This record gives sequence, structure tokens and C-alpha cells, in this order.
Amino acid sequence: MAALPDPELRKHDIVFYDGECGLCQGFVRFLLLCDREGRRFLFSPLQGRLITQLLDPVTLAALPDTLVMRGADGQVRIQSEAVLGALDRLGGFWRLVAILGRIAPRRVRDMVYAWVAGMRRRMFGGTHYHCPLVPADLRDRFVD
Repeated sequence: MAALPDPELRKHDIVFYDGECGLCQGFVRFLLLCDREGRRFLFSPLQGRLITQLLDPVTLAALPDTLVMRGADGQVRIQSEAVLGALDRLGGFWRLVAILGRIAPRRVRDMVYAWVAGMRRRMFGGTHYHCPLVPADLRDRFVD
């Protein structure tokens, strides 16, 4: 795995999202709302450059085109584990939701995740741009 381009990025979990998916962008907005201080996450589209700097080509080829979370520890989480990992990092009530979500076997969770992911553009719409329009005060939390 490649070293992070900026050592400051090591302090954050990085949420890679499908920049063309309304559901993925909605989840990013949710995380931004819950992490108002900006201490937990940075965000980058899957279509951006950062992911190619952080992950090797074999790992990249195996990733889904929905949500990926790379922890500050270097661990890559995908599918339901990416969502539950992000909720866990939020703490409080959302940590409890993550714990309860992990009661279901991962295989079952990932099947449900894949079903929703397969229908997400029909259910939640898509966008023609890779990144949501970001207010100036949040731009430092997005990395290309």
C-alpha cells in the first residue's frame, strides 16, 4: 500500500464514495452533519486521485463502486463493514447502531448491501458530477 501523500491525512479515516450516486452523497452529508467538528473523516470520490495513491492496483480492482472506508490504521473496509465502521467512528448512539448491525452475519449484511447498491441509482437518483457542491467551510474535509 502506498504511503499517504500528506502526513496530516493519517489522522483521519477516509471515506471514498461514488461521486455519481445520490445515496452515497447522502451518506457523506449525514457523516458531515454528525461529525461537525471534522475530527473523524475526510472524504474523497472513488473517481478521484487519492484512492489510486493509497491503494495498490489489485485492491483497487476488487473494490465495489459504492462506499469504501480506509481507516487511519490503513485497514480498508467495504460494503456493510464500511457503513458500520463509519457509524462506529461517530460514537454514541451510532456506535450502538453499528454494534446491533454486526449481530447479523457479514455475508447476510453484504447481500443486503449489494441489493441496495444495485438499485441505488433508481431509488435515490444519480448525479452527473463527481463531487457534491461543497460549502466553503467544509472544503478542507474533501480531498481529490
